[in-house]
Amino acid sequence: MTDLILHFDSNKPRKLKYNLEKARKSGASTLLTFGGAYSNHIRAVAAAGHAEGFATIGVIRGEEHLPLNESLAFAVSQGMRLVYMDRETYRTKKSAKTRRFLESCFGDFFLIPEGGSNPAAVRGCAELPGEIAEPFDVICCPVGTGGTLAGIAAGLAPGQTAIGFATLKGGFLTKEVAELQRQTYGKIFDNWHIENGYHFGGYAKVPPELDAFAEQFGAEHGFEVDRIYVAKMLYGITEMIEAGRFAPEARIIAVITTG
Repeated sequence: MTDLILHFDSNKPRKLKYNLEKARKSGASTLLTFGGAYSNHIRAVAAAGHAEGFATIGVIRGEEHLPLNESLAFAVSQGMRLVYMDRETYRTKKSAKTRRFLESCFGDFFLIPEGGSNPAAVRGCAELPGEIAEPFDVICCPVGTGGTLAGIAAGLAPGQTAIGFATLKGGFLTKEVAELQRQTYGKIFDNWHIENGYHFGGYAKVPPELDAFAEQFGAEHGFEVDRIYVAKMLYGITEMIEAGRFAPEARIIAVITTG
């Protein structure tokens, strides 16, 4: 019988661990990052900056809406300065021109990308598999920007595999994960893949079917299931188990990254 084990482990501190180390070594005093209005990453950078003595700037996609939602209010409570960028300009956030504009506004800063996914984040997430006490064959995680899956797969023992569940539509995340591994390790691992059929319409889309599943799953297992990322993964794993897509005796770890 397939065995599903839930592993609660926030990926945000892991993504930030080596980024903060690099920021300190560079002599930076300010962290700047990007995110949407409900971004857990924005919250995490604000909290980390507050704890570690960095000033923080959050560049938020879209227009300001008052009163602030819970996520942005928390970020402000941690000392983060929020600035807003229209969606068209936000799409250019990786360009040199936008970087120069931000530097002209805020001076020097250490840049952490949207979602925190870069080689430093990958190295932090690669430490996760080795800390799991239960033996397992397959490990699953949600995928938003790709750093968590890229790292988890890199940290697996021989014979173990990783599955990512895309929370965004478009099928582009496989390329993103592969590129992160290439940048970090100089190679792409062959022990992972992404399931693209459980995004339920795209980022932050939560149709009634998914909401009902998350409600029932949370009641059965005693925790609030995050709808944006975790519910889509758990729905996918459950459906795959029922369809016989895992070996009968497979031991599966589901990483609960938020909620």
